[in-house]
Amino acid sequence: MAKGNISVNSENIFPVIKKWLYSDKDIFLRELVSNACDAITKLKKLSGIGEAKINADEAFRIDVVIDKENKKLIIEDNGIGMTKEEVEKYITDIAFSGATDFLEKYKDEEDKNTQIIGHFGLGFYSAFMPSEKVEIETLSYIEGAKAVKWSCDGGMTYEIDECDKADRGTKIILTIAEDSKEFLEEYTVRSVLSKYCSFIPVEIYLTVEGSEENKDADGNVIPEKPINDTTPLWMKTPKDCTDEEYKQFYTKVFMDFNEPLFWIHLNVDFPFNLKGILYFPKINHEFAANEGQIKLFNNQVFVADNVKEVIPEFLMLLKGVIDCPDLPLNVSRSFLQNDGYVKKISAHITKKVADKLKEIYTKQREDYDRYWEDINVFIKYGCMRDEKFYEKVKDYIIYKNLDGKYLTLPEYLDGKDSKDVYYVTDEKLQSQYINMFREQGLDAVILPTMMDTHFISFAEMKEEGVKFKRIDSSISENVAENQETDEEFNNKLIEIFKEDISDEALKIEVQTLKNADTSAVILLSEESRRMQEMYRSYGQQFAGMSEMFKDELTLVLNAANPMIKKVVTLDGEDRKMVCEHIYDLAMLCHKPLSAERMTEFVKRSNKLIEKAI
Repeated sequence: MAKGNISVNSENIFPVIKKWLYSDKDIFLRELVSNACDAITKLKKLSGIGEAKINADEAFRIDVVIDKENKKLIIEDNGIGMTKEEVEKYITDIAFSGATDFLEKYKDEEDKNTQIIGHFGLGFYSAFMPSEKVEIETLSYIEGAKAVKWSCDGGMTYEIDECDKADRGTKIILTIAEDSKEFLEEYTVRSVLSKYCSFIPVEIYLTVEGSEENKDADGNVIPEKPINDTTPLWMKTPKDCTDEEYKQFYTKVFMDFNEPLFWIHLNVDFPFNLKGILYFPKINHEFAANEGQIKLFNNQVFVADNVKEVIPEFLMLLKGVIDCPDLPLNVSRSFLQNDGYVKKISAHITKKVADKLKEIYTKQREDYDRYWEDINVFIKYGCMRDEKFYEKVKDYIIYKNLDGKYLTLPEYLDGKDSKDVYYVTDEKLQSQYINMFREQGLDAVILPTMMDTHFISFAEMKEEGVKFKRIDSSISENVAENQETDEEFNNKLIEIFKEDISDEALKIEVQTLKNADTSAVILLSEESRRMQEMYRSYGQQFAGMSEMFKDELTLVLNAANPMIKKVVTLDGEDRKMVCEHIYDLAMLCHKPLSAERMTEFVKRSNKLIEKAI
């Protein structure tokens, strides 16, 4: 038996590995299973170029075995194996990557279909995170090679000797430490494998020593089934995938039983290797848009969710999988170097999404209109966050009008003298204003979400001369009569309402509206509204600012309304009651009254009814 010292470039490396190198403790199982997959991939590659002999029908597999009684977790493969020299070279010299050495040696025969996962050097040493002792038993594929056993208890020394392992491949034996006993539970191990290795390209089998669960009621052994899918849908070409397969895969991966609206299958070989599927989910309400999930894979091994360096931020509203073997990962596979290569991948994904939206808009316009309610939040957010995305999709931004028809901005403005775009945020609350518009043959678009509040300011900057105005922010010249009014009458009306309403901040105007049934309306300037909504959207940190910019309301009295005309003939308590009621009726069409004010409104209504009868 030989002994030696592990070669490292810094002292006390194991505490660093155990506590800081890997972001999650369970990552060790992903690393060891990935290494096992690499070992099999390497052997297949050598066989393909005639440097290794294997049986044509040999079944390759990775076994994960839980031996709870002996506190051991075992990961075994029937891959390339290692000689004693290779163990000493690759295992005892931390940060020397066996995969890197292998790739360099066989770079001329590099095959896109035989990618090596382990480019990271330190993957094996994650085994010490949950372990008090780590052992390796390995036999190389090289004819005449002798089996080797290596062991280390987490200190700076190891032991290496020959062993009696008869089958080619490598077995990693972890003696689990007291503080990591959860990794001796089947549920935990199965969950970790499911999280990271559900789509690894070699079959994985999980066994629990002493378990009777693999036998039926008669005691017969149930045939083994791998716990993973070695050929996930994204690895297939789009033409070989059916709509039903896409939907089933979506449900399986994201546990979302609502069918996605549509999807994009990414399949790129040049200038980089990128595969994946992006789904546009059905969003039930505005805030559900935050529930997106993009899973990043590296050679079918799960790396992380929502890696912002690869996936543009606005695409995080989607659900999907991205597999890019060429990503520059660091030793733990969990973080990306934000270099130019990664940015190119991100830009390509953005382009493919924009192209898909264009395709649906031009070829399936009815479907595009139907999807809009669900996808508009994502598109608008994307436009504000990514200039290039905006340039690609700006012609496919649509707006729903009062009749439920979807129009582009040029279509809405077609035939109009101005570039004013009137909009509605609440069809029920603003119904009075909508009716006035409809009666005059006018149109408005419906923009009900918080995202729209921000987007209209963005659209105004991009579309020269365009101005968005909420339907209750001003009186359209098409709604008001263009005629001379009695200035003396108007001044008297304003004086009466100022006296009886007693609100110094309230502005009062008199106009003649075409709809004589409307007694009064409340207006709030577009600028004032946007300022208020901006501060409200930022929450408590700007609460004081919000108070500084109170609503600048204007009460517009309709000189054509019979009730308004009669106000000047009243006096005393009756006049005050009527003025307050007209004001509250106008406010009800603007926003809900406070509880106290609604109580007064009901009392006053009863009094007015009593007087009428």
